[in-house]
Amino acid sequence: MPPMPPPPQQHAMPIPLLVVVLLLAAAASEASALRFDYATLTLGSLRLLGDAHLKNGTIRLSRDLPVPNSGAGRALYATAIPLLAGFSTQFSFTVATLNPSSVGGGLAFVVAKDDAELGQGGPYIGVSTASDVAVEFDTLMDFQFGDVNGNHVGLDLGSMVSAAVADLDGAGVDLTSGLTVNAWIDYSPKGVMDVYVSYSPKRPPEPVLSALLDLGEYVNDEAFVGFSASTQGSTEMHAVEWWTFSTPSPSKSPHPDPSPPPDAPVSSAGPPPATLNPVLPSPPQLPGVMTPSPPVDTVSAPPTSSIAVASAPANSKAGNAGSPRPPAHAAVAGAATAGAFVAVSFAGFAFWALLRRAKARNRTALTVAADRGDSLASAAALARSPREFTYKELSAATRGFDASRVIGNGAFGTVYRGIIPDTGAMVAVKRCTNASADGTQARSEFLSELSIIAGLRHRNLLRLQGWCYEKGEILLVYDYMRNGSLDRALFDGSSPVLAWNHRREILAGVASALAYLHHECERRVIHRDVKSSNVMLDEANRARLGDFGLARQAEHGESPDATAAAGTMGYLAPEYLLTGRATEGTDVFSFGALVLEVACGRRPIGPEGRCNNLVEWVWSLHGEGRVLDAVDARLAGEYDEGEMRRTLLVGLACSSPEPALRPGMRAVVQVLSGEADPPFVPATRPSMSFSANHQLLLSLQDSVSDYNALGFNLSDSSSDSLSSSSITSTLRKGGHDIGGFSSTAGDAR
Repeated sequence: MPPMPPPPQQHAMPIPLLVVVLLLAAAASEASALRFDYATLTLGSLRLLGDAHLKNGTIRLSRDLPVPNSGAGRALYATAIPLLAGFSTQFSFTVATLNPSSVGGGLAFVVAKDDAELGQGGPYIGVSTASDVAVEFDTLMDFQFGDVNGNHVGLDLGSMVSAAVADLDGAGVDLTSGLTVNAWIDYSPKGVMDVYVSYSPKRPPEPVLSALLDLGEYVNDEAFVGFSASTQGSTEMHAVEWWTFSTPSPSKSPHPDPSPPPDAPVSSAGPPPATLNPVLPSPPQLPGVMTPSPPVDTVSAPPTSSIAVASAPANSKAGNAGSPRPPAHAAVAGAATAGAFVAVSFAGFAFWALLRRAKARNRTALTVAADRGDSLASAAALARSPREFTYKELSAATRGFDASRVIGNGAFGTVYRGIIPDTGAMVAVKRCTNASADGTQARSEFLSELSIIAGLRHRNLLRLQGWCYEKGEILLVYDYMRNGSLDRALFDGSSPVLAWNHRREILAGVASALAYLHHECERRVIHRDVKSSNVMLDEANRARLGDFGLARQAEHGESPDATAAAGTMGYLAPEYLLTGRATEGTDVFSFGALVLEVACGRRPIGPEGRCNNLVEWVWSLHGEGRVLDAVDARLAGEYDEGEMRRTLLVGLACSSPEPALRPGMRAVVQVLSGEADPPFVPATRPSMSFSANHQLLLSLQDSVSDYNALGFNLSDSSSDSLSSSSITSTLRKGGHDIGGFSSTAGDAR
């Protein structure tokens, strides 16, 4: 009888092929989890409809018009997203208006069936009642929709009559304040939608609105998400400044074999459910800088699968009788482990390659800068700046630096209005002006500005978007400020009168910025050129202090080396003109001049020259008990007298010729905010004390070597003009004749 043929062998899948299959399966399972944030969005990943557009790194949903208008805008993520399994989103937005009494419309987060329908304007907030689910942030009370007031959040389900509503007055949030409002929206597959609202970037512990919602009744499995807004015969402007969105990874359970063998148990442990409340990233330093494409990232790690495979017969071959085949599921587990190792190794190699490439690019930039004769510190500052633009980009943005695009002039630079071709964002481009034959001084000042401002982060400082160093030129790219400078807002006859509430907030913003520069930076920054033309105003008239071309850095407790006095007459402290040493106190003096200028609507020095001195005039009125007579007559009495008196006293205290009597900027911030009492201001303007004069004389002696090092030739005649008697005479006059030294002490502008 012929021997029985051996049973057919069951060949296991080759390990490499199995690894590929497992990786593809894991990738497919994670593909349904989506995450994006503001820094990954590009123009191509957004669908802009109606009045929506990009500007200064924000998504604008309405037109920036100074006259009342009605319109609608919508910005959607360009790809439909599966939402029924839940989602979590956080965004920051502002609602500003050029006229506080001209409100109406609002902003909404929308879940839309399609990406083509704009929605209605006016009271409909750009929402399509036929197809949208929306969370509205309404700024006007519409009786036809049963609104509770003009400051609420509501859930709209196919109707503008909200299914659930919450009054934001109770949360301490005013939608039309012009301040940044943060909102969080969570939808759970259990059918609950929670909405959180706060000024703070920290999520509140309790939602302002929580409502039952079965999203599947209103939209398909996949839908579009984004924002809509409208104006309702108003000048409201709606901007989304930050947005992050995520959906969870699907919770999977294993699929065991119908009849697994006893020696191949199947694990039933599944992965923990994905969270619907992920940790939100910090807002980007530069939201306007966009990466090429939005990656699709996973929210949670891929779950480990247990796969049951039937074991082969123990005696498949005679020669293998003593070596039983290991269970197939163990081989699969090993393959999965190997696959994970390969994936991690590949990711590590990719990160190493990108890091090495970035370091090489930085080394190249440093080498080029060094070859051009710039210091290593300046080159390092260039390398760490936010973004590098090409000269071609900025030339196209400003139409070849056309004269019609000039919007201002700063220290050693001309400022142009530009539109970045790729994004449509409007920017301000500062171009170095060759102040000397080879431009060495101009480049030095520009590099100083770049190295200082690149590391500064404050809401009241003009934000640096990027830089360019090509063709021997240095270009700085800043946010474009729609309302121009404070100087123009105060003194341009074609501009409307700046209301007191705006003036008060502007001064508080500049004070906060100076307190940050003096006390909160790693190295103290002395601005040296605080004046109204260097304070820029955005569309909501919020202050942004700019132009750091004259700024200097020093360690805390130290003063920068003496230099030629630089700045603008009327804003310069008397001791600074004499010694050339800028301190925190010299910035405080400049701020005092700015305070009086803003409150009185007059320049620090009038057209008649230094005899028409604003500080002297206000101080004389203060001595007579009539300090409010100095207030700008154009305000027509529309201000709070207590706030105005407090502001004028702060301006006088900061303008004291005695440096020791000037308050610090932290104290100024507290006084302007009402947290501290105004400082005592004597009825008569003080003169510098003997101790102050003595310190100035010592500073002058110490500064001689600094001036010589800078190339100044202090001749005998110059020494005579700065003799002890002449200085003492000048100081006794409270610095009123200080202008006579301007040609000697420096090039005061």
